Amino acid sequence: MIGEQRIQTSVPTTARRHWPARRILARLATHGVLLAMAVLMIFPLVWLISTSLKHPGKQMLWPPQLIPNPVYFKNYADLFVLAPMGNYLFNSFKIAILSVLGVCFSSSLAAFAFARMRFRGSQTLFGLLLATMMLPYAVTIIPTFVIMKNLGWLNTHYPLIVPSFFGSAYFVFLLRQSYRAIPQDLFDSATIDGAGFFQIYWKIFVPLGMPALVTVALFAFLGAWNDLFGPLIYLSSQEKMTVALGLTYLRGRAGTGVERVGVIMAGSMLGVIPMLLLYTFGQKYFIQGLARTGLKG
Repeated sequence: MIGEQRIQTSVPTTARRHWPARRILARLATHGVLLAMAVLMIFPLVWLISTSLKHPGKQMLWPPQLIPNPVYFKNYADLFVLAPMGNYLFNSFKIAILSVLGVCFSSSLAAFAFARMRFRGSQTLFGLLLATMMLPYAVTIIPTFVIMKNLGWLNTHYPLIVPSFFGSAYFVFLLRQSYRAIPQDLFDSATIDGAGFFQIYWKIFVPLGMPALVTVALFAFLGAWNDLFGPLIYLSSQEKMTVALGLTYLRGRAGTGVERVGVIMAGSMLGVIPMLLLYTFGQKYFIQGLARTGLKG
């Protein structure tokens, strides 16, 4: 009996001795996988920065050199000589900022109506709105192009800006989820105090739903900034092109070759910087917005 008791008590002790080692190995494996994934994700950005600062004769060396030697800033200077990069950047910022303002205002108004205003057929209308998300962009591009042509908006920025002022089904859904998480007592108290729907929306729901609005603004800005298909269809003159379309135009011009790889990489780097800054300064609100949208259905 004494021997059996010693065996029984020794088993948990052995398990406790080996458990910290297994735990450390599991954590090391997890961190190793995460580190490998992080390296894979950040390597294209490192390669982009490195190639944009390399001399034309060293851009295609094998094995590749991540640290340029010497640092060649002339690629950025040549970029503004070979193409009107200043116009590209201005056009991209103009379209992206106006699109953000339009989609945030229109989508937040519609989301507030679906979240707090009760009217006949609201659920049916919301279901139809969500059903439009299943329509691929290729299905609607021809009718939209015909409308823009009849309005005389070809080769202008209106087709890239005006549609954002009519909202987005996905953003309406995202903001509606956030607004439904706001306590009903705040809405009732404001109504009793005599506040109208727009006052309640502007003074209560917009400030409390700011994380979700920032998330929508980030998505809308990135969508407008990276859009290539829309400018390719509607814009024809070079002075109205965006960064994405302008770099494609520069790449397809006669004489583009290995000697211009660094120039194109420099332009791509200028196009990436605004997105990096947005994610750096808006990361906190971005995470909060995504977390709040799932609190209440």
